[in-house]
Amino acid sequence: MKDVARLSRREFVTGSALAAAGLGCLPILGAEPRDYRGPNVVLIRFGGGARRRETLDPKHTHTPFLLRDLVPRGVLYPRMEIDQFRDLQTSHGEGTLHLLTGVFDRYRDVAETRPDTEHKFLGARFEARVPTLFEYLREAYAVPDHQALLINGEDRGDEEFYNFSNHHQFGVRYRSQTLSLRRFKTWLLARQLATGAVPEKERAKKEKDLRELRSLDYRADPEAGQGVAIESFWERWREHYGETGLVNPRGDRLLTELALRAVKELRPRLMMINYQDCDYVHWGYLDHYTRALAIMDHEIQRLVTLIEADPAYRDNTVFVVVPDCGRDDNPYNPVPCQHHFNSRSSHEIFALVFGTGIPRGKVVDRTVSQIQVAATIGRLMRFPTLHAEGQVLEEVFA
Repeated sequence: MKDVARLSRREFVTGSALAAAGLGCLPILGAEPRDYRGPNVVLIRFGGGARRRETLDPKHTHTPFLLRDLVPRGVLYPRMEIDQFRDLQTSHGEGTLHLLTGVFDRYRDVAETRPDTEHKFLGARFEARVPTLFEYLREAYAVPDHQALLINGEDRGDEEFYNFSNHHQFGVRYRSQTLSLRRFKTWLLARQLATGAVPEKERAKKEKDLRELRSLDYRADPEAGQGVAIESFWERWREHYGETGLVNPRGDRLLTELALRAVKELRPRLMMINYQDCDYVHWGYLDHYTRALAIMDHEIQRLVTLIEADPAYRDNTVFVVVPDCGRDDNPYNPVPCQHHFNSRSSHEIFALVFGTGIPRGKVVDRTVSQIQVAATIGRLMRFPTLHAEGQVLEEVFA
């Protein structure tokens, strides 16, 4: 049978008759969405940017939990790559969208395509032209937007808006929700203004601040809010951590805290966590990179331990760990471990898949592509990724 991840839309719709006869088990495009009963998937962006050397090499690793505890539990692809023969940027926003769409693309900030959009230095306000995993999931199944989550850090704010594509058959109707400090600040400011908690002399400034925060999500209705489930989540966050932003965790520790609270309160089916602290190496100190790897390793340990302690997730969750990009290995660069110079090592990454139903202790010694992750998650969750170009990583299902 032809792999569903490679079928055209017409072929898939034609094949739906077989599904109705009991010979298939994928949802029919255009049909009423049905309840989702497959595994939960946690996609961990092992970022921002990580080399194989400091993760998979036993002599140089700064991620002992990943290497010694998680690798034996799943399928490791130590030779995953970002295409070296296309005009691509090996960077964080691009890598995130490669994972979410299953397509390599040369992304441009929206200021280059929307004349009415203000230019932004190092802007990464990218718009995918094909659907994301969140859209595929929500188009196929009756999964509410608060159960398709993108969890993003405060230092790479543009990446929290990769909730949906511009594809005419998907788009905003099937968007995911985002958890981030910026979303909390937006909710909090709107609440303070609505409840009269802002002194009159500060009100005009606060209203302007709120308009600016809302305008960052330029494709969304600024008055729509974040939905009842997410706004209730932020109310409980405020009750626990207060309003200052000085009590809650920061950096990658924040992302783990948001993810774990989301698991308890929102029960996500698909969740992408955009770890990012490795990118502090741009300040020029190698220790910023290696220390961030160690922190991320610890946070993943905490994440896996607590998720697997939840009865609803313990035997029904698959984890996918993959970097957004690699990093340069040129020892003569004045700033170590960069990723913008298109070097070979910045294209060299890895992927680890483990969890319910995944073979254990398998290392796949062949070159695979970053864009194969999307089709693989699609098969795991039993929805077609018809616009993804990458094929399924078959060893995950062997």
